[in-house]
Amino acid sequence: MGSERGICKRGIGLKIIDLGNFNAPMLLFGGPYSNLQAVNALKDVARKLEIPTGHIICTGDVVAYCADAEATVQAVRTFGCTVVAGNCEKQLAEGSDDCACGFDGNSQCSILAQGWYAHVRTQISDDSREWMATCPDIAVFTKGGRRYAVIHGGATNISRFIWPVSNAATFIEEFKAVEAAVGSVDTIIAGHSGIPFIQNIDQQQWINAGAIGMPPNDGSPDTNFVVLDGAPRIHRLTYDFETARQAMENAGLTQGYHEALTTGLWPSEDSLPPSMRRS
Repeated sequence: MGSERGICKRGIGLKIIDLGNFNAPMLLFGGPYSNLQAVNALKDVARKLEIPTGHIICTGDVVAYCADAEATVQAVRTFGCTVVAGNCEKQLAEGSDDCACGFDGNSQCSILAQGWYAHVRTQISDDSREWMATCPDIAVFTKGGRRYAVIHGGATNISRFIWPVSNAATFIEEFKAVEAAVGSVDTIIAGHSGIPFIQNIDQQQWINAGAIGMPPNDGSPDTNFVVLDGAPRIHRLTYDFETARQAMENAGLTQGYHEALTTGLWPSEDSLPPSMRRS
C-alpha cells in the first residue's frame, strides 16, 4: 500500500507529492465538474471494489460545468483522495474571473465557459479556495516496478489538450517536461480533455483517466474512470444523471451541457481535433 502521508516538495515552480509505493489496486479519475451525483456514484464503486481512498487519485477540475460546485468540493474533500490541481482549482484559488481552460478565444466552448464559471465563482467558499491552493501540481507513486506521475492536462501547460490522435512528438515533449520536474517515469496519468484513452509511446505509457462529471461525447450518459491493477483498464460509471441535469436546470445552467448529461453528446465539438468530431 502507499505511504500514510505523502511527502510534498517544491520543484521548479511546482508542488510535487510523492505518495510512495502501492501493491494493491488503485482508482484514477478526473473531472468531477461540480457533478455531485457522479462523485457519490464513484464513492459507491470504490467501496464495492474495496479500494481505499488512499489508493485513489483525481486529476483535477473538481468543479466546472455542473450545478453543485461547493457541495462537490466538500464531497471530494470528505472522501479524502489525493487531488492534483486542475486549471479550475488554480484559477479559483487565485481569484481569477476566467477558467483558463485552454479553449480558443472565439470558440463556442469558450463562450459557454463564461456561464458555468461565473456560477462556480458564486458558489465556492473561501475555505474551498484555500484548499484548492494546497493541491499538488504533480503526484508521483510506484506500483508493480513502474513509476507513475499524475498531472492535469500537460506539464508544459496545465490546460493543454492531449488526445488519442495527438502525435508522438506531443507525448514525448510532455514526458520530458514531467521528468525534468520529478525524474524518470514510466507512465503519465492525466485528464483535462474529458476523453479517456491509453497510449503507448515506445516503452512509456500515457493514460487519460477521463472525467466522471461529463460523458466523453460518445452518445451515452455514462462517464469514465480507470482502475490500475496490473494493466490499466477504463471503466464506465453509471450514475443518477437525471438528477444532475435537473440541478443544472434549477440553477439556470441551460447552455447545453445539461443536455449532454442525458444525450452523452457535447454541445460543441470545437475543442476536439477534426478527426474526432462526429460531423
